[in-house]
Amino acid sequence: PAAFQGMGYEDFRTSDLTGLESMDQCRRTLEQHNWNIEAAVQDRLNEQEGVPSVFNPPPPRPLQVNTADHRVYSYIVSRPQPRGLLGWSYYLIMLPFRFTYYTLLDIFRFALRFIRPDPRGRVTDPVGDVVSFIHSFEEKYGRAHPVFYQGTYSQALNDAKRELRFLLVYLHGDDHQDTDEFCRNTLCTEEVLNFINTRMLFWACSTSKPEGYRVSLALRENTYPFLAMIMLKDRKMTVVGRLEGLIQPEDLINQLNFIMEANQTYLMSERLEREERNQTQVLRQQQDEAYQASLRADQEKDRKKREEQEQKRQEEERARQSVLAEERRQRTLAEEKERKSECLPPEPPMDDPDSVKIVFKLPNDTRVERRFLFAQSLTVIHDFLFSLKETPEKFQIVTNFPRRVLPCLPTEEQPNPPTLKEAGLSRSEVLFVQDLTDD
Repeated sequence: PAAFQGMGYEDFRTSDLTGLESMDQCRRTLEQHNWNIEAAVQDRLNEQEGVPSVFNPPPPRPLQVNTADHRVYSYIVSRPQPRGLLGWSYYLIMLPFRFTYYTLLDIFRFALRFIRPDPRGRVTDPVGDVVSFIHSFEEKYGRAHPVFYQGTYSQALNDAKRELRFLLVYLHGDDHQDTDEFCRNTLCTEEVLNFINTRMLFWACSTSKPEGYRVSLALRENTYPFLAMIMLKDRKMTVVGRLEGLIQPEDLINQLNFIMEANQTYLMSERLEREERNQTQVLRQQQDEAYQASLRADQEKDRKKREEQEQKRQEEERARQSVLAEERRQRTLAEEKERKSECLPPEPPMDDPDSVKIVFKLPNDTRVERRFLFAQSLTVIHDFLFSLKETPEKFQIVTNFPRRVLPCLPTEEQPNPPTLKEAGLSRSEVLFVQDLTDD
């Protein structure tokens, strides 16, 4: 790793395979995986697929694997019997020593449990246990081995269940006499390596590690080397095959093939059921979407209908209010006309020398005639015309020759309108009433 760090080779490989552009992030990822490219890539791909990172595992849960199935295929390879007189002699000579050694070892371990609890019983870093085992395995047997699953046992079970694949579990007994030969001459051979890598997931750990010991308690192996084939069967992760003892490469492949062929129908059935469930889920989702679309359309239709009804109600209310307002205005106007009419001074007699005879031409072509006094204000003329029913609500009085508008109403410049005499009217006048209502 030190040489690769200097060259940037590992960073280049990891960035190409995982899509990480930051070299610092690539280096941190490699350091987390002890500079193992394969582990780093697999962990990164798991994160991209939504699978939790093996370096941030969820809290450990009880291992839920069905080991009580009585139809589990079990294949045990017994150790070869001694051959010849020399072999039997050596076996008989070593038998008391071997018996004594293992008996004392078991007694020592049993007594040690009362003094110091087994540290393997407490799993604190399951991923670290797996990575540590893989590192020690590669140091001893090299990198030519089946691809180890870079994660906890529970994560391997979940992936095998999700992908509907076989999971081969290998428990490594460090102190067993057949472990070294099995790893060198069976597990790391090219034919076994290719077979496992192309047909199944492979998870392994040492029983000296807490994670491996926990799995050992769950699978209850009898001897080492120990292999267990696990798959999804009857909707539960189930052990369908157990291989124990020193097994040869060809025999191992044959036994694994036999187990897989015997249980392939279960996987096919699970795939069909899962596909059917997915299709049912997709159909239900499509139906839900269609229902929601129809519901939204109905709701939109109801909303528009309510809006139209509300708009119509508001228009009707506005029209009604407008009619009421117009009626109130007309009443007010009629009352005002009546009041103005009552307040008008009496019309002077015809022979009064100070009187003025005025003929008014209204906008509707009617003519009205009345006499006024020269001394009266132009406001009296305006009030008289205003009191007539034929007169528009707003109007102005205009002379013909010369054309001018008479100032009948008070203004800021002229708060007191002039009298008829001051306005220059003669004894007989014709005035025009101009409608200003539209203006």
